[in-house]
Amino acid sequence: MQIMKAIPHRYPFLLLDKMEDIKAAESAVGIKNVTVNEPFFQGHFPARPVMPGVLIIEAMAQTAATLVVLTLGKAFEGKLVYFMTVENAKFRRPVGPGDQLRIYVNKERARGTVWRFRGVAKVDGVVVAEASFSAMIVD
Repeated sequence: MQIMKAIPHRYPFLLLDKMEDIKAAESAVGIKNVTVNEPFFQGHFPARPVMPGVLIIEAMAQTAATLVVLTLGKAFEGKLVYFMTVENAKFRRPVGPGDQLRIYVNKERARGTVWRFRGVAKVDGVVVAEASFSAMIVD
């Protein structure tokens, strides 16, 4: 429930189930339990379901946005956090039903309403995706 207070995303686009290891203004770990019932698996791909890479990057962004709001406090709950850049995105292996995606985000810098992060997504301790990205908080 705290994630839904922090960011405005809702099903089917809320891609976080839990947050752990939150270090305000520094880092956090987001968890997404990937199930066969995810709506994107109906078309990506029915015979071999694979979580789209862009949604893994979105889960990184949601983890970072939640960290930002939890860092800045109640005045920022429900504010929109928009992507500004995504750089050096790499996808190392497919993510599918039954996987638990652990999303590690680390703040690289923050200037005013613009924050820059490095994200790494892992399944069973193995890196499946990584990217650097920046986002801006808007009213």
